[in-house]
Amino acid sequence: MKDVTQLTEGWSLRHEDALLPARVPGCVHTDLLAAQVIPDPFIGRNETEIAWVGRQAWSYVTALTHDSPHERTELVFEGLDTAAEIVLAGETLGTTRNMHRAHRFDVTGRTGPLEVRFASAYEEADRVRALTGERPNVYPEPFQYIRKMACSFGWDWGPTVVTAGMWRPVRLEHWSTARLAQVRPLVTVDGATGHVELRLRIERTEQGAGRPLTVRATVRAARGATARGTEATAEAAAPDETAASFEQAGAFEETKTFAAAEVSFEGDETVLRLDVPEARLWWPRGYGDQPLYELDVTLLDAVERPLDVWRRRIGIRTVELDRSADAHGTGCTFVVNGVRTFARGVNWIPDDVLPSRITPERYRTRLTQAADANVDLIRIWGGGIYEDDAFYDICDELGLMVWQDFLFACAAYPEERPLREEVEAEARDNVVRLMPHPSLVLWNGNNENLWGFRDWNWEAPLAGDSWGEGYYLGVLPRIVAELDPTRPYTAGSPWSGSWDHHPNDTRHGTHHSWEVWNRQDYAEYRASVPRFVAEFGWQAPPALATLRRALPGEELAPDSPGMLHHQKAEDGNGKLNRGIERHFRLPEGDFDRWHYLAQVVQARAVAAGIEHWRAHWPVCAGTVVWQLNDCWPVSSWAAIDGDGRLKPLHHELRRVYADRLLTLLPGDDGPVLAVDNQSGSPWHTAVALRRVDADGTVLRETVIEVVAAPRSVARPALPAELLPAPGSPKEFLVADADGLRAVHFPVPDKEFAYPSARYEVRLEAVPGTSTAVDVVVTAETLVRDLLLQPDRLGPAASADRGLLTLLPGEEATIRVSGCADVDVERVRAALFSVDPA
Repeated sequence: MKDVTQLTEGWSLRHEDALLPARVPGCVHTDLLAAQVIPDPFIGRNETEIAWVGRQAWSYVTALTHDSPHERTELVFEGLDTAAEIVLAGETLGTTRNMHRAHRFDVTGRTGPLEVRFASAYEEADRVRALTGERPNVYPEPFQYIRKMACSFGWDWGPTVVTAGMWRPVRLEHWSTARLAQVRPLVTVDGATGHVELRLRIERTEQGAGRPLTVRATVRAARGATARGTEATAEAAAPDETAASFEQAGAFEETKTFAAAEVSFEGDETVLRLDVPEARLWWPRGYGDQPLYELDVTLLDAVERPLDVWRRRIGIRTVELDRSADAHGTGCTFVVNGVRTFARGVNWIPDDVLPSRITPERYRTRLTQAADANVDLIRIWGGGIYEDDAFYDICDELGLMVWQDFLFACAAYPEERPLREEVEAEARDNVVRLMPHPSLVLWNGNNENLWGFRDWNWEAPLAGDSWGEGYYLGVLPRIVAELDPTRPYTAGSPWSGSWDHHPNDTRHGTHHSWEVWNRQDYAEYRASVPRFVAEFGWQAPPALATLRRALPGEELAPDSPGMLHHQKAEDGNGKLNRGIERHFRLPEGDFDRWHYLAQVVQARAVAAGIEHWRAHWPVCAGTVVWQLNDCWPVSSWAAIDGDGRLKPLHHELRRVYADRLLTLLPGDDGPVLAVDNQSGSPWHTAVALRRVDADGTVLRETVIEVVAAPRSVARPALPAELLPAPGSPKEFLVADADGLRAVHFPVPDKEFAYPSARYEVRLEAVPGTSTAVDVVVTAETLVRDLLLQPDRLGPAASADRGLLTLLPGEEATIRVSGCADVDVERVRAALFSVDPA
């Protein structure tokens, strides 16, 4: 049987004339931080002080020893970042130039000093640029010339921290006769039967050439099944953790083999087919359960001695992307197990600019936060990385569909050597690695490059040079069709399906809506109905505790030095301020007020878009908010800030992405009620409507009965007498149903006659804990967008609710966890609401 030795210990990093302890997996920055050679780049303006790290060469050294009776020993690097030379006992084993793929080298019978030498990524990019010629991009960094995480060179939400190192595990594999070089499970469904077609490629030693082999495969379910592949056995989850995860995923009650097959062969490739009768289907969250099957593949020699084992969890389901033409243009609807879905998505960026620090536990925290916001689709953006297997394992369990970009973003990419070979090898590696995951529902060729070619003045400077089109319309779809034909592929995002239409045409395919954030009021989201909104968003600063940690000692102001350094978007603060000014009086000299209003506008802006587009289902079939997470503390579009704290946007996503949504939309003749039901059951509800004066007096009220069929939107007519007068600064409309609330104000906040908000606050103990308290707020007046910022009570504090609008006499309870010794005055200081203009 193949033996695996993890090479995590005994590494050193050369720095000047010293050897520093090194952690593998890791990178130069994490090792220099541990040795206190550099300051934390996330603090203050330290980012600029450590820029030199990315511009010099580095090397890691260790002693390679092994004594194995096997015929072959291979040194395997799961990820080298990026331009590396591997030297063993003074001889070069090979060179690499791609962070996104694995590399293996034959070291049979060879030992001695092992050195991994990393060139500066800038140096490698300059070398490639000299070979291919200049290409345009949207940032002044050379990320398109090197197969490396593009955002390590900085982005409009991220710092420039150009890494190097062995960022994924390193190991020795010892094996004899043959090994499983590639296993590709193609999962399909026919009626009640799931089909698993295994396509296998074998690598043999010289002694193993021509020998008969057998492959045996089983599909079964077991509570103790590991979530990771056998190559990473040292990192596999503990038995109690895997049992718990199987329970979450809808595991079977007892160990059972559902299908088994074997085949004998003498070549290097074979195919094995298994049928799973009465298969339990994997569904996205909210549509059904997520049962996972364990697929075991064992390679045996002629006398049935096991040589190698491959184990993964799979799910049985079908997925299509319906891009049919219709009266509105060209659709873009995910269809899972025959059910058409409105995708409730978020865009994902690397959760740390130093990605080797991202642990499975951190993935689970962040993805659980996404699920808690009623998200059902995660788009992995093309300027980041193909995430670790743990990311996709957790998505499988949580029912989070994954849209995977190939790693191209916001630039023209050369298609010549040496990049072309690397692009193809990288795509093949990652398609094969990720295809077992049922959560993976789409391969996407790039982020914004087709759009960029058309609209960003690339054509003239390119003058006929290659720019990536051959990848997106040629190489990548060919690889997906060859290796993973059970999943859809799209050439890019945005993309209208062909050059017959503008790449970002709202009527065809996917659309990115950035004109609104950049130049307009968020009300303009309601001006169009794209078929699928794959990017849109609005910025806000992170939580106050995050800012205080990142900017110690700074007197915070929107334009204080640290705040500006942690704002990477072009004119970011100008856009934030203009967004506030369209609705509120811009606070002068009151940072706390500015901070609150910026977060309110972010939540309202994103909600306005989603409410409008959901109300136009099925013409619009999904929204993917930019963005879920951050990679450091920064003002950005994220719903979860760089320290993992929830912005009000996260709570608002939970509301607008719930199965049932009540919305009052502005219309030409007054507000329109949308009763949006994305659940699988009819929604019978009584909607209470009230026209209310600013002082809280109810002017008119009624109740209407509404039925919204499963996965549909009902738009009942509103009685004319319930509609506020157009342009009224004193009247507003409230709709309530089944605990949900929608409000409509005819004018911007700064024109509305809000009373000075008055409310009572009391605290109630939470039984069984001393670190949580219920904050009970009773409104004495209209209180618009009441927000408790929990981190003001303590850096570990969190709240279970976001923005609340209360009418006089109404009461709301906010549970605050993670803090102790809280009193009413401290809570009042952490509460904010809309003020009179």
